[in-house]
Amino acid sequence: MQAFNPYLPSWEYVPDGEPHVFDGRVYVYGSHDRFRGHAYCLNDYVCWSAPVDDLADWRCEGVIFKKTDDPDNRDGDGCLYAPDVTRGPDGRYYLYYVIDKFCYVSVAVCDTPAGKYEFLGYVRHADGTRLGEREGDEPQFDPGVLTEGETTWLYTGFCAPGDLSRHGPMVTRLDEDMLTVLEGPKTLLPSHPYAKGSGYEGHEFFEASSIRKFGDIYYFVYSSIVGHELCYAMSDRPDGGFEYKGVLVSNCDLHIDTYKPADKPMLYCANNHGGLVEINGKYYIFYHRHTNGTNFSRQAMAEPIHMNPDGTFTQAEMTSCGLNGGPLEGKGTYPAHIACNLFTGEDHMYTGGPASPLWLDGRFPILTQDGRDDDHEPGYIVNMMEGATCGFKYFDFRGVRRITLRTRGYATGYFSVKTAWDGEELGRIPVPHSANWRDTSAEVALPDGVHALYFTYHGRGGTSLLSFTLQ
Repeated sequence: MQAFNPYLPSWEYVPDGEPHVFDGRVYVYGSHDRFRGHAYCLNDYVCWSAPVDDLADWRCEGVIFKKTDDPDNRDGDGCLYAPDVTRGPDGRYYLYYVIDKFCYVSVAVCDTPAGKYEFLGYVRHADGTRLGEREGDEPQFDPGVLTEGETTWLYTGFCAPGDLSRHGPMVTRLDEDMLTVLEGPKTLLPSHPYAKGSGYEGHEFFEASSIRKFGDIYYFVYSSIVGHELCYAMSDRPDGGFEYKGVLVSNCDLHIDTYKPADKPMLYCANNHGGLVEINGKYYIFYHRHTNGTNFSRQAMAEPIHMNPDGTFTQAEMTSCGLNGGPLEGKGTYPAHIACNLFTGEDHMYTGGPASPLWLDGRFPILTQDGRDDDHEPGYIVNMMEGATCGFKYFDFRGVRRITLRTRGYATGYFSVKTAWDGEELGRIPVPHSANWRDTSAEVALPDGVHALYFTYHGRGGTSLLSFTLQ
C-alpha cells in the first residue's frame, strides 16, 4: 500500500496536526474542520494513528473529546482550536486546548493515547486564577506542550501583525499536576512590533506554537505573520535563547526554487500549523492545506524533511507522495485530490479569506468533494478552466504509454500533459462534454525515471478531474 498526500481519507479534515510517537504508533492530534464549514474547527476532536513501520496504514481512533465535554462550553457554542498532547510524569496522556471564545488553557486526561479524554481542569496560577485571566496576563492560544521528567513546558500565544499588546509567544513551566504554573509565563521570542534586530524580521511569530526536542536541541515551530509558512527556531534550553533558523514548509511551496521560481506560489494557501516528528530515525514535518476554496476545510499533510549536520533543516517541498518513502509507482489509477500543485496562468497565492473565498470566483480551480460533511465521497478538482493546471509529484515512470482521465463537466477541450509545470507538451487527452464522470484516453509516452506529472486544461467551459490512470 502506498501513502499519499493528504495522508488521511479525502473526506477527512484534520488541520493543525501535532504528531507524536507513543509505543510504536504515530498519533496525530489536530483540530477538526467541517467540509463546507463557515468557521474554523467546528467539529469535535478525533485522532488518527498509524504504525511507525507503515505510514500508509492510518486508522481513525474516533472522537477523543467533544467540545461539550468542557464545563465552560456545555452549550457547544465554542469551537475546539488546535490542541497538543503530552505523556505526563505519571504515564497518562494530557490534552491541552483552547476554546475559541476563551483566553485560557483547558486540560483533559486519558490513560491511553487515543481513548476518551476526560476534562481535568484549567491551567492556573498558584492562587487559582486561570492563566490568561490575571491582570498582566496575555491571552492564551494554540498550546504546545513538552514533558521532560517531572517538568512540563507549555507554549502559547497569538500575535497579529502590529498588535502592540502582544509581545510574542509565551513559555510557562507547569507543576507535576499538569495544571499549576510554577514559572512564567515569559516571552519566548519577539512579536512583529518588537522584532527589529532580532533575526526574525519578515518571519515574525503569528500563532501555532509547537515544541520538540531532538538530541540536546529544542525546536520551536510556529506559523509566521505571512500565514502559509511554518518557521522554526533552535535553542539549547526550553525557556529561552531561541534563534531563528528558517522555514520548514510553506503550503503554497513559496521559497522552493528546485522546480520553479522561488517566489511562484503553486497552491492556494492561507494559515498553517503543524509539528516535527522523528520516526525510525527519519524526520517529518506535518502541516495542512486548504480545500473547497475557503479557509475552513483544511486537510492533513506531511513531508519528509532533511536534517543537516548542524541540526538545522532544509525546507521541505510539497508533494503528492508525502509519507510514502519515495516516489509513487508509475503505473495504476490515482485520485486527483492528491494534487500538490494547483494554479492558473495568473499567480494567486491566498484563498481570499472569509469575506471573499475563491469558490466565489469562477477563475480558479479548487479541491472539493460531493455530499456533506462526513460523507465518504472522493475528493476531486473542480473548475478547471482555460489555462488551469494541476500537478502531482512524484512518480517513478517505467514504460508509461497511455493515460486515461476521468472527468465531468460542461466543457469541450483537452488536457495537455507535461512533466514540468512549464515543460513541453508530451500529449493531449480530450475532455468531453458530460454531466457524468466519463473516461477518455490518449497515447502519451512519458519519459522513464522519477518525474512530476502536470495536466493543463485548454478549451471552452470548465471541467472537473476525479482521477487518472497511467498505463
